[in-house]
Amino acid sequence: MPSTPRAAIIPVTPFQQNCTLLWCEATKRAAVIDPGGDLDRIQAAIAKAGVTVEKILLTHGHIDHAGGAADLRDALKVPVEGPHQADKPLLDRLPETGSAYGIDGAKVITPDRWLDEGDTVTVGDLTFDVLHCPGHSPGSVVLVSRDVRFAQVGDVLFRGSVGRTDLPGGDHAALIASIKEKLLPLGDDVAFIPGHGPTGTIGQERLSNPFLQ
Repeated sequence: MPSTPRAAIIPVTPFQQNCTLLWCEATKRAAVIDPGGDLDRIQAAIAKAGVTVEKILLTHGHIDHAGGAADLRDALKVPVEGPHQADKPLLDRLPETGSAYGIDGAKVITPDRWLDEGDTVTVGDLTFDVLHCPGHSPGSVVLVSRDVRFAQVGDVLFRGSVGRTDLPGGDHAALIASIKEKLLPLGDDVAFIPGHGPTGTIGQERLSNPFLQ
């Protein structure tokens, strides 16, 4: 019987990014996914859930997803895993990007572990497969639990939309290929938490997402 995942979505930054506190119900071990900022809100959610954070996971290197990662790592004394190494230039420029968007205090973050296609990530007793899904950014990754039919998709896919590709390193054709070749085959019953907006299912997006028709 697979372990049960639990998740709390914590909207952070002026971009209302879905920072996700994801934990294994059996072990109460957790990961913070994409801590873009507003660390007080993230730490309040950790305390409310009564879980122990064992790592920080990054789906990609944009400021609203990674801007708070260095400070949270220092506060929690945990490693950072992800994204794919192709997003290193984005992570190296976080302070400058933050200033441009009015997000102060962002620091450069170098992950303790880069993630690549075929890697696995654990949170407590949960295991996630890593899919490298470039397009929104060169190093975007998606985390998939095939056991419990759940994915954390960052800004690759949204309910009714897809990630923007007009930022440096964006590639619309690559993004659509990532979704069609890697996400849609996961199965219609797979639920996902995106980087912004409401949750969805692969089946719902296959049927109604205008970018995939």
